[in-house]
Amino acid sequence: MAWNEPGNNGNDNDPWKNRGGKDQGPPDLDEVFRKFGNKFGGIFGGKPGKGGNGGVGGAGLTFIILIALVVWALSGIYTVKEAERGIVLQFGKFARISEPGLRWKATFIERVIPIDIEAVRSLSASGFMLTEDENVVSVEFEVQYRVVDPRLYRFSVTDADHSLQQSLDSALRYVVGHSRMDEVLTTGREVVRQRTWDELNEIIEPYNLGLIVTDVNFKDSRPPAEVKDAFDDAIAAQEDEERFIREAEAYAKEIEPRARGQVTRMTQEAEAYKERVTLEARGEVERFEKLLPEYQAAKEVTRQRLYIDAMEQVLSSSSKVLVDVEGGNNMMYLPLDKIMQSQGGNSAPVRLPNKNDLEQLRRTLEQSQSKNSSVNSGGDRYDRDRFGNGR
Repeated sequence: MAWNEPGNNGNDNDPWKNRGGKDQGPPDLDEVFRKFGNKFGGIFGGKPGKGGNGGVGGAGLTFIILIALVVWALSGIYTVKEAERGIVLQFGKFARISEPGLRWKATFIERVIPIDIEAVRSLSASGFMLTEDENVVSVEFEVQYRVVDPRLYRFSVTDADHSLQQSLDSALRYVVGHSRMDEVLTTGREVVRQRTWDELNEIIEPYNLGLIVTDVNFKDSRPPAEVKDAFDDAIAAQEDEERFIREAEAYAKEIEPRARGQVTRMTQEAEAYKERVTLEARGEVERFEKLLPEYQAAKEVTRQRLYIDAMEQVLSSSSKVLVDVEGGNNMMYLPLDKIMQSQGGNSAPVRLPNKNDLEQLRRTLEQSQSKNSSVNSGGDRYDRDRFGNGR
């Protein structure tokens, strides 16, 4: 049954305790808030108010404070990236270093400055500089570095990047001022780069910048524009000189082994010729040593035999034959086999020996045989006399 049905005593069930009758309006909102404030204050140990509006102001302030605390706590959550380190300042003073991850700080009390320690940074230095031989050159350098200590990088000097810039300019001018212009422009660029790197490290070491120099690049070096053409000609001449030197060295490396090979070959051929001549000479000596007893035994026969052997060796390569005839005239003729070869190779007519030539050849052979027989008989007599007297 509804609390306000006719005939029902609904005043006892009226939630607003409306005792003024049915025509009474909705309950007072101030009274509702007051009751809520009394209950809320009782929870936190306060005394519930019994009247007035004081309870309502205290409850609102407490609620606002709680909301503010929650917002303040949530505002202190922050994240440090993997490549960064966070410098935490507490009332402006260094407190700690935050590692990567989700972190919390006290808002309005602490402040976090993120520093990237993995990124490679770069800066450059350039300008006209005076060399040791009193020439002006334009040089451009670039240095690459990264942060290794965030605290020193932030607080050791006012601006670590600017300090590194000034140090690079100072080191570069010092090295160029102690180098000759040719070294800066051409052959000594690598030496200048390395000396600048070493000098830069020596300069920044006492300042503890929290930086490490990873590389130094020699980007460009050139003479002033007024004398650029003359320097280009000089550099081209130096490059030609170096090219000619390299070509000469390559030619020397190519020709020297070939010459050494020829020398070795000629040396080996000379040694082989020496060995062959020596052996042939020894063979001749041994042959004559063996021939000497025969010659001593029969000088005329041996002499005639040596003559015939020599003539045979000399005339063996000739197609003509010479016959020694007593009386002073020599008859020359071609053998039949040589005549046939000549007929096969040439179509020209060849003169054949006639009857007179054959008769003269027969008489010559008979005289030669008789002469040889007389010589042999003389040799036999010589041997009989020699060996017979010996007995």
